[in-house]
Amino acid sequence: MQHILTYFSLFFTALVLQAQTEISATSTDSVPTKYQIEMQKAFKLWEENKPWEAANVFERIATAEPDNWLPPYYVAQINIMYSFSEKDAVKLKAQLDKAQDFINDATTISKDNPELLVLQAQWYTAWIVFDGQQYGMKYSAKAAALHNKANALAPNNPRIILAKAEWDMGGAKYFGQPLDPFCEDIQRAIDLFATFKPAGEFYPTYGEERAKQVQAESCK
Repeated sequence: MQHILTYFSLFFTALVLQAQTEISATSTDSVPTKYQIEMQKAFKLWEENKPWEAANVFERIATAEPDNWLPPYYVAQINIMYSFSEKDAVKLKAQLDKAQDFINDATTISKDNPELLVLQAQWYTAWIVFDGQQYGMKYSAKAAALHNKANALAPNNPRIILAKAEWDMGGAKYFGQPLDPFCEDIQRAIDLFATFKPAGEFYPTYGEERAKQVQAESCK
């Protein structure tokens, strides 16, 4: 089990270090809105390795934009991503409890959103990485089901395909199974990234470089 936990830990750390903090293209309006200014500010802080300051800005935006799922999504994402390296159980629980609250808020606004389903799966994975013995059996099936559901809802979203492929690869590596079927999914994700357009401003855009990295490391 330790091998699969290490695999997941490296996966999510890489997500944080890569294009996770890309700033979406701003609107063509000559004068940006307060929302755009604050979102850009939050992404800039994150890009400057100030994730908790960024999370605070996203929280303020979430309060001001109660019908927008993106600010709570990013609050939850920061708290989840920085839980993978957290060893203190009290701090970890506080971060993941907060993340769950914001996932709940975002899901209330945008039901059956594949990005939120994958984020919830990552929440489960953070607990598995922290203590595989305690949480592996409890949460693995739930995380897998969320990946499957997200993939069914957004079969052409390369980021959703990548997340599921990496989850499946982790299990295949643990059980000594071939990776070829999942390498096909990784290639499909790379192909789709070439033309993928986010559904709106500030929607998640990361993943292409990670997909290429996984391909280079695991699909030789």
